[in-house]
This record gives sequence, C-alpha cells and structure tokens, in this order.
Amino acid sequence: MEPSGVSDEKRPTVDLIKDKNGTDQILLQNPKGASVKISLHGGQVLSWKTDKGDELLFTSAKANSKPPHPVRGGIPICFPQFGTRGSLEQHGFARNKMWLVEENPPALPSFDSTNKAYIDLVLKPSDEDTTRIWPHCFEFHLRVSLALDGNLTLISRVRNINSKPFSFSIAYHTYFSISDISEVRVEGLETLDYLDNLFEKERFTEQGDALTFESEVDRVYLNSRDVVAVFDHEKKRTFLIKKEGLPDVVVWNPWDKKAKALTDLGDEEYKHMLCVDGAAIEKPINLKSGEEWTGKLNLSLVLST
Repeated sequence: MEPSGVSDEKRPTVDLIKDKNGTDQILLQNPKGASVKISLHGGQVLSWKTDKGDELLFTSAKANSKPPHPVRGGIPICFPQFGTRGSLEQHGFARNKMWLVEENPPALPSFDSTNKAYIDLVLKPSDEDTTRIWPHCFEFHLRVSLALDGNLTLISRVRNINSKPFSFSIAYHTYFSISDISEVRVEGLETLDYLDNLFEKERFTEQGDALTFESEVDRVYLNSRDVVAVFDHEKKRTFLIKKEGLPDVVVWNPWDKKAKALTDLGDEEYKHMLCVDGAAIEKPINLKSGEEWTGKLNLSLVLST
C-alpha cells in the first residue's frame, strides 16, 4: 500500500548531474518535488528546496564555484578543524577535497529509507597533500537524505583505520536563507556559555531570552540542547535544527564591515544569511584505532500562518 500522497509514478530520485565547471553533483528529489543538490567537491550541500521551489539555503551571488575554492553558502563541512583552532587551513580540508560516491557503504542500522532520496559519499586521505598536513588514516562516510516531508538529514561517520589515535573538530556550516537579519531570532541557546570569536574566544554566558542581531556575531555555544530554532518573522517560517553527537552550536553573521572585506560575499548579502551550525568544537572528538564516531544533523521547516 502506497503512503498517502505518493503515486506509482512518483518515487524518490537520485541523479548525477554536472555544474557549469564540469564538477559532478548529485540531485535528490522526493516524491512531492522537494530537492537537495550536493557537490562532490567538498561533499557540500548547495541547495535545499521545498516542493514549491523555495530555496532554503543561502549562496552568495559572488561565490566562486570553481574547485578548489569552497562555495560561499550551502552547507560546507568543516573537518578536521573548525576555524583557526589548530594548525590546518581555516575550517580544515574536507570542504576543498573531491568526495566519491560510495556504492557499498557500511550499514546504518537505524536508517529508514522509506520514501527517502539519499546518497552516500566518502572521503579518504587519497593524496599526499592531505597526509602531509594531517597524517592520519581515516574514512569519512556521509549520507545525505531528503525525506517525504522535505526534511534534510546529514549523517557523518568518521572512522580511525590506523593504529594511532587522532582527534578532530567538525561543524556543518549551514547558511540559512532569511528575509532580513534584523527580522530573525534564534531560540534554544538561552543561559548557555559561549566562546566569542570577536573577543579572542573569551567565555561568556548568554543572558537574553532569544538571540537577535544588531551587529556582527561569531560565537560557539557550548553543550546546547538538541534542538535549536531560527524564527524568520517576515517569511513566516521557522528552521528547526536537530542534532545528535554535536554538542555545540556556531552562530555567525559577518555584518556590514566584515562582509565588505569578503571577496566572495556581496556587500549587502549579510542581511539575507545566517549561519547556525551543529558542531563539535570545544572538546575535540578522540578516536582510538578502529573506533568510529557518528554525528547527525536534521533540518526541517515549519511554516506559520
């Protein structure tokens, strides 16, 4: 028996496409017409659209989409380092590498594939540049899925396949498309401690009932609850960010001065984007030989009348 609203002809689809630079991309579509586009460059989600065609992720009109540059927008994966907290280039190397489609991924026992369009990608240290700057043997398995209700889920599994332990940080650097930065608020971060990157990572405690924006914000909220919400009053919609294995939340908006200094962001575009990331940053994840870590991010949209 078919679930309500799904005909015999309408099935989830997974298609391999190319962008204007010839980079391979994956297009996921659910039976209702919602879609997600993922680039094999960086394993980066570039687009998440509703069944009505509304784009939910921000991408800068000035973004450089030609590898090896990461695209300014979507959901780049910061791994194995976030920001400048370490010896690697900013946000690590995963977002600059070519990922592969994984034909036979390790089983995900709790994954229900019913009416989901999904793809499995894998990143391995396949070049000398990677092993030189980060000399660890790992496998990073990424499953991106689009459910019948339009929810977008990213499940990451990082496995240590070497004899020596290593540690890493990770963030899904999610650029939400918003009406106006002055019209949104973030709930779920009340009373939390955060590290403020504008004050040399000094630790503060959030005092307000909800986070609103009047200037540049660059913070790592620590040990947040598992659900954070971004309310967009003008568009009458709310993003719900649910996470597992990702204790921290990054909130970032560059505001006007910083935006003008970024060559791949328009001067006024900061008004229409907000990054709220599920992350593990303050306490790096440690993996012994043979150990595996799993993190999950689920993004959903709630419309209000």
